[in-house]
Order: sequence, then structure tokens, then C-alpha cells
Amino acid sequence: MPRFDNIYEYPSNLNGEGLSVGIVMSRFNQDICESLLGACVAELRRLGVDDGDIDIATVAGALEIPLVLQNMAQSDRYDALIALGAVIRGETYHFEVVSNDSCRAVMDVQLDTGIPVANGILTCENDEQALARTREKGSDCARTVIEVANLLRAMDERPV
Repeated sequence: MPRFDNIYEYPSNLNGEGLSVGIVMSRFNQDICESLLGACVAELRRLGVDDGDIDIATVAGALEIPLVLQNMAQSDRYDALIALGAVIRGETYHFEVVSNDSCRAVMDVQLDTGIPVANGILTCENDEQALARTREKGSDCARTVIEVANLLRAMDERPV
């Protein structure tokens, strides 16, 4: 990495101690979603997040995730949020609608509230493809929100 004199660079921080994380998981394609959840919670624990600082809410499907995320974000109880779900392509246009609308709404929650949200809603061609991605995606979501939550804190605490 290049060095720059007189330029401050925020360090990456994956320490989850003291952070409160909310997770919203879809029950549609439940086996896939529970695999995502297992990997995500295991990584949160590995990063130092206490079980008592992790809340999990389940909803019917991917389109219901953003509303519950928004409610969690507005509660001022969470430092970071995670969306977990699986949308599997079928024979109709419904796949595109659910994929696009749920992803856009998850991003809107993050931008509207300032609470970091990791989007772990898989959009795959089939169950096998989704299952192959659950472990890495679940873990990645945990690392992502811990890092961003810590970065936002560091930015707030840095003197001007």
C-alpha cells in the first residue's frame, strides 16, 4: 500500500466487542437461510460479539426484510444490521422483482438511517448454487458490518 505523508488513514477494525447486531432472516428457502445464519453468527462470535448483543428476527420472505431492518435501525439499539435470505430463480419474472426490490430497499435502510447493513440476500439460479455460497456469504456479512460499524465510530471520534 502506498504511503502518503500527512494523510490520515482509518485502520480496519474487526473487533466486535461491545457492538450490538440485529439480523433479519427470511424463512423462505429456510435450509439455505439457516445455513447463512449459522455461518454469520459463528463469525460474529469469533469477532467478539457477545450472544446477548445479537438479536435475530425472522420474516416470511426477502421483501419483508427491509421493513424490519428499518424498524431495528430506528430503534437506536443496534450498531449494525444484517439481512439474510435466498431468492432462487423460477420460471417467472417474480425472481427479478424480489431480487431487485429487496436489494434496493436494504440499501435504502442503510443510507436513510446511517446504520451499516450487510446484504446477505443470495440471488441464485438454483438451490445448489445458493447452498454453495452460504458459508462464505454469512461470514462475509458479519465481517462487513463489524468493520463498517467500527469505521463509522472512528470517524465520529476523530478530532477535527
